[in-house]
Amino acid sequence: MSVRRMSRIAVLVVGFLSQLCLAQEITVAAAADLQFAMQDVAARFQRETGKTVKAIYGSSGNFFQQIQNGAPFDMFFSANLDYPKELEVVGLTEPGTYYQYAKGKIVIWVRNESKLDLNSGMQVLLDPSVKKIAVANPQHAPYGQAAVAAMQKGNIYEKVKDKFVLGENISQTASFVVSGSADAGIVALSLALSPNMKDKGRYAEVPSSEYPPIEQACVIVASSKNKETARQFLSFFKTAAMGDVLRTFGFDVQAGAAK
Repeated sequence: MSVRRMSRIAVLVVGFLSQLCLAQEITVAAAADLQFAMQDVAARFQRETGKTVKAIYGSSGNFFQQIQNGAPFDMFFSANLDYPKELEVVGLTEPGTYYQYAKGKIVIWVRNESKLDLNSGMQVLLDPSVKKIAVANPQHAPYGQAAVAAMQKGNIYEKVKDKFVLGENISQTASFVVSGSADAGIVALSLALSPNMKDKGRYAEVPSSEYPPIEQACVIVASSKNKETARQFLSFFKTAAMGDVLRTFGFDVQAGAAK
């Protein structure tokens, strides 16, 4: 066998192995409220299958725009139902993969040293000592939209809107109040329960009746080059055990949702 032919075979083998390695990993665009729950689920998936999940966290609205513009994501986990549904309508998702996986919850969160009494609920944001309130940008973050709705329901929105410090997503919003850049924040319960926040502050859950449900869904993106692994991860995510993981982080998962 000639050296040239051997070289060609070597290149083909390397290319095949590279593609095989790529097929063992999927890239997931995930709403920022899922950060810690997704880390747990992805680690379990890797232990069970040997395949990895590379998760990128951000605001659902931004991911929605990026996927429309051809961003190379394999899956999209949104903090609302609208974005995945709209992608489905225009044919940008793999048919039959739309899955509503959980409902999120919002809380008012303050640092441990804060003197604010959270027992008064949303009204605590009217306290004169509250100069800045961290809220996710409602233009593209479902948690920000829920926060605004809850403040409007409590008739305090107009009184406090000038105090907002807007986070690009709910994770950045949480970091503002943890760092002291805001006196209080309306954040995801899943983040309040996370290792990064649970020992650094206190929270009061906002009654779910005060804001529209934060219903969340995921899809496999039609342009994915790793659909088989994505389908495997979706099936894994639907299991009862992964539903229990989501509940651990404060998500509302219906008993019949996992399959």
